[in-house]
Amino acid sequence: RQAVERLLQAHEPFPALAVDRHWTLLAANSAIGRLIAGSDPALLKPPVNVLRLSLHPAGLAPRIANLAEWRQHLLQRLRREADATADPVLAALLDELRDYPVAGAVRDRRPPPAAEAGVVVPLSLVTEAGILNLISTTTVFGTAAEVTPAELAVESFFPADAGATTILRRLAEAA
Repeated sequence: RQAVERLLQAHEPFPALAVDRHWTLLAANSAIGRLIAGSDPALLKPPVNVLRLSLHPAGLAPRIANLAEWRQHLLQRLRREADATADPVLAALLDELRDYPVAGAVRDRRPPPAAEAGVVVPLSLVTEAGILNLISTTTVFGTAAEVTPAELAVESFFPADAGATTILRRLAEAA
């Protein structure tokens, strides 16, 4: 737990969070708090599911500039996980998220890319300081034989451009 906390703090001023296999938020650095501010308090009440928070119309969805693309990316990832594990919790979450409306929140009117479009799908989040373009990586702890540590993942977001670096640093300084 201490190693995860150190990893999250070391990633500042860039956002990072730790989740379990059901995408329940276990820990996050302060940059995450700045990005999710303004979301419905009901979505922020523990246990927080980060996929629900991301795609819910009262969560981050209205602020995601490329919602159709990001939503497709998250749903495909979740579907792969649900299929691979046959986990009923993940299957139910997938059904729930698929039902969330997309209309009204989408600023980017481009059609979603094909599934084979690439491994990097940016998250373009509208902030007071401008559009924040981020890419993410996932770090999984442990080995394939260690079930418990392998169920912990750290999602680290990195600036996709110089503008995002500036915005994240500015937000951290303002806090």
